[in-house]
Amino acid sequence: MIEEKYIREIVEAYIAESSYFLVEVKVDKNNCITVAIDSNEDVSIDYCAELSRHIESKLDRDVEDFELEVGSAGLTSPFVVLQQYKKYEGSDVEVQVANGPKYTGKLVNVTEANFGLEVTKKVKREGEKKKVEVTEVMTFSYDQVKYTKYIITFK
Repeated sequence: MIEEKYIREIVEAYIAESSYFLVEVKVDKNNCITVAIDSNEDVSIDYCAELSRHIESKLDRDVEDFELEVGSAGLTSPFVVLQQYKKYEGSDVEVQVANGPKYTGKLVNVTEANFGLEVTKKVKREGEKKKVEVTEVMTFSYDQVKYTKYIITFK
């Protein structure tokens, strides 16, 4: 079986001097290899094809047959790596807390340890007739979160 670690090393060496970053490598028991990359700019289909050819050049089908798919991380797919959090900082996201509620808000204060979610709520304050909007920043460590996804908005 082809090692996931080996594919990861091939990809990371190839993209090291580019604006691309590795999101995920999966190798199943049938040697179906899936590589997802991302970038702070657009992910080019031509670059994905180049990367695919590079990976294939490092593997030998005569030794071990495989299937290879190289593509970009989906726009609405859950974030997998810190670079994705940094890429979408300032954007609207959905956060599903592990064993907890789901929140939507603006992604802020992304660090290696945690991130913030700026949430606006309508709250009725004591002594007032109308609800007022209150903005607060909720902080989450990455292990508290089941997933975080970018929210596409049309304005």
